Amino acid sequence: MKPEMPLRVEEARKPPEKSLSMAAVMKLLSCLWELKEVKVTIKHAGRGALVTATMAIIGSLAGGPAGVAVGSAVGGLLGAWMTWGKFKSVPQILKELPPAEQEKLRSRVTAIVKNLEWKDVEQLSKQVKESPALQQQLWLSLKESLKNVEGTLQCSD
Repeated sequence: MKPEMPLRVEEARKPPEKSLSMAAVMKLLSCLWELKEVKVTIKHAGRGALVTATMAIIGSLAGGPAGVAVGSAVGGLLGAWMTWGKFKSVPQILKELPPAEQEKLRSRVTAIVKNLEWKDVEQLSKQVKESPALQQQLWLSLKESLKNVEGTLQCSD
C-alpha cells in the first residue's frame, strides 16, 4: 500500500487541469469572430441574389433605366422575403449544435488553451487577441465544428 502514497502526493503537486465550460468557450470564440469579422451565410442566400438580379433585368427590359431601379427594389424585397430567417449568427449556430458536437468543440478549445496561463476568460481572450497563432488554431477548431452545418463560414483576414 505504501507504493500508492507517492503517486497521490505527486498527483497533488500537479497543477489542476484547466477546463472551459461551453459558456466560456462561447465567450472566448466571440472575441475570435469579432476579430475576424465572421459571416455565416446559408445556401439560400444565392436564391435571394438570383431573384434580385432577375427582377432587375426584367425591369430594365420593360422600363429602361427607371425599370432597373424598380425591378431591383422589387427583386430585393422579394429576395429578402425568400431568405428571411436563413442567416444565422455563429453563436446561434453553436447553440443549435447537438450536445455531442458542442462537447467536441469545448474539448478542442480546451486542448488549445490548456498550456496557457490564465485566470478567467477575459484574460484568455486578451491572449487570443494578441496571438495570431492562437487565433488560427481556434479558427480551425471552429470551422471543424461547423463543417456539417448547411452553409458557409467566411471571414476577412
